[in-house]
Amino acid sequence: MVKLSVILLSCVLLAACGEVWNSPYAAGDADRAILYTAFTDRPKHLDPAQSYTEDEATFTGQIYEPPLQYHYLRRPYELIPATVERLPQPRYLAADGRPLPDNAPAEAIAESIYELKLRPGILYQPHPAFAVDAGGQPVYLGPGMADGRQQIADFSQVGTRELSADDYIYQIKRLAHPRLHSPIFGMMAERIVGLKELADTLRQAAKDQPREAWLDLDAYPLSGVERVDAHTWRIRIRGKYPQFAYWLAMPFFAPVPREVDRFFAQPGMQEKNLTLDWWPVGTGPYMLTENDPNRRMVLSRNPNFRGETYPCDGAPGDAEAGLLADCGKPMPFIEQAVFTREKEAIPYWNKFLQGYYDASGISSDSFDQAVRVNVGGDVALSDEMREKGIALLTSVRSSTFYMGFNMHDAVVGGLDEKAAKLRQAVSIAIDQEEFITIFQNGRGIAAQGPIPPGIFGYEEGEAGVNRVVYDWIDGRPVRKSPEVARRLMAEAGYPNGRNARTGEPLVLYLDTTSGGMGDKSRLDWLNRQFAKINVQLVVRSTDFNRFQDKLRKGNFQLFYLGWNADYPDPENFLFLLHGPEGRQQGGANSANYENPVYDRLFLQMKNMDNTPERLGIVREMTAILRHDAPWVFGLHPKSYTLTHRWLKNRKPADVGNSTLKYQRIDAADRAQARREWNAPERWPLLTGALLLVLVLFPAVVAYRRRERAAVRRS
Repeated sequence: MVKLSVILLSCVLLAACGEVWNSPYAAGDADRAILYTAFTDRPKHLDPAQSYTEDEATFTGQIYEPPLQYHYLRRPYELIPATVERLPQPRYLAADGRPLPDNAPAEAIAESIYELKLRPGILYQPHPAFAVDAGGQPVYLGPGMADGRQQIADFSQVGTRELSADDYIYQIKRLAHPRLHSPIFGMMAERIVGLKELADTLRQAAKDQPREAWLDLDAYPLSGVERVDAHTWRIRIRGKYPQFAYWLAMPFFAPVPREVDRFFAQPGMQEKNLTLDWWPVGTGPYMLTENDPNRRMVLSRNPNFRGETYPCDGAPGDAEAGLLADCGKPMPFIEQAVFTREKEAIPYWNKFLQGYYDASGISSDSFDQAVRVNVGGDVALSDEMREKGIALLTSVRSSTFYMGFNMHDAVVGGLDEKAAKLRQAVSIAIDQEEFITIFQNGRGIAAQGPIPPGIFGYEEGEAGVNRVVYDWIDGRPVRKSPEVARRLMAEAGYPNGRNARTGEPLVLYLDTTSGGMGDKSRLDWLNRQFAKINVQLVVRSTDFNRFQDKLRKGNFQLFYLGWNADYPDPENFLFLLHGPEGRQQGGANSANYENPVYDRLFLQMKNMDNTPERLGIVREMTAILRHDAPWVFGLHPKSYTLTHRWLKNRKPADVGNSTLKYQRIDAADRAQARREWNAPERWPLLTGALLLVLVLFPAVVAYRRRERAAVRRS
């Protein structure tokens, strides 16, 4: 009966071990402070000279340290020092080199000088680029270094060194590197003295050497950046540009050591993805220890991190929300962050409900399971979520989504009054509130202009209403009726949607991508909106590259786009409609809007500090945009995030991405919840085991009888 006993024991063990088998993680990690999360889009660039997307910032924001950062809790967003001792205060010079006072008018300022001084003793993460032998020479520099190696862990020796001013200067030079194509080079070349000239020099130098050869940027001076000492450097900016301080909080200005650049430039490295674009190197709280962007990426605590303490103050309500409980404690709290790629929303959601992901967004498929929308539009967690101790974090994002008109188009473009009324009519007809309700599950607010909440110049209440599209009634904005839109259409020369001169119906063309407004249900809805003003809409769906090409060449009438804040300043949104920034001239003004009055005000506003005078100019610019209507102002999306009770110190942030170091995991609470929520149903297994025994028992008995009979015959 030994075999029967083994079968029964196996079944019992199967029932007992069901929980372990159900977990996607190693059993030994249950009590570790590991954050488990997911990502859907693989990051393309992790090199700070090139990285510019939100999915990339999830990683670069934890690894690299620019000179400045944002206070994690305070709102409005506030810059604070990161690696430097204090916030830099610019000094101003006239064209003849004379010092100017801080209150000098912007037009009198020829240059601004930013001096930054590092905190001493900051070390880089352990890395083979810093490994040296007994004689102080690099261990991994020479022929064949890539042979037999596939990832950074294959280099057994590592080292470190102190962060220096030279590393920041080296990275600024990398913005001009002809092979990197930094997305901010054009903007910074207009600001940083000498950067454009450096790019010309580097371009010629690159032509004179093999394509894969290393360009030692230390050999090429940059006139606008000066090394004062090992910990201090100065940056010279043309004119007055207060927003430059915000750029100093972005990864573009994070340090890159010369040794790292040289290490990755060796022959054979790029073919094996041994590059800074794949394996970033920084002084931040975390380092990338596993990079398989099709499956899993892992950030691990940097053992050389200098340490910071959790903030002790924040915005109103933070103390009540428990966000100050860790005041003064050393960071980072989390030992490791494991990112698993999830291409489908349902598996992601189910793993979150099981406790295997610590936070989750809410897809349309799971919205009704997660939250309830009460009368009046208030959102509350469902009973199921509250019983699990799940919290809902909401915030209006510093983003604006819009539909743009091609202002160069003969039908929808131009600044004449009739063309403006056509665009105003479309703006009224497209019911953004209805769109938010149907397609966003209420997750958004209708935009009244280009500037989103949280940015200087955004105004709430009656002062912030777009009077072209809305009336203010009983303390709230009410969209004007389709009758008003149809009257504007008639005044524009299109009564009942027909050309008053030819009698032909008005047909407009929308270019979109399948990932944008391109799905059928949204397009059906959009057609109904245009039908209110008797306009026929033709949708031309295409792939993303072709769509971008149409924008560059101006071969379109209507399009949909959005913009997320790079930094919390109105200039970062208003420049999208600045005439010289036209897309056909290589800029970001996809609508090709050009109004001389607006452009003059923009140049006046963009270099100002946030004063009442600046607010007045922003109001004037916004009023011009509302009248000219180069955009149909769409929505500012709301971010909904669900977090389990064991994830502490999570606060939504739209600018500044170094947020992981503040968060904390109660691993014991999580382990207990996982056991409760994923307890195996043992009785069905045991019942099945007993049934199996009953089925097999007669066969086993018969087999044993035949076996004994055979023994007697022998």
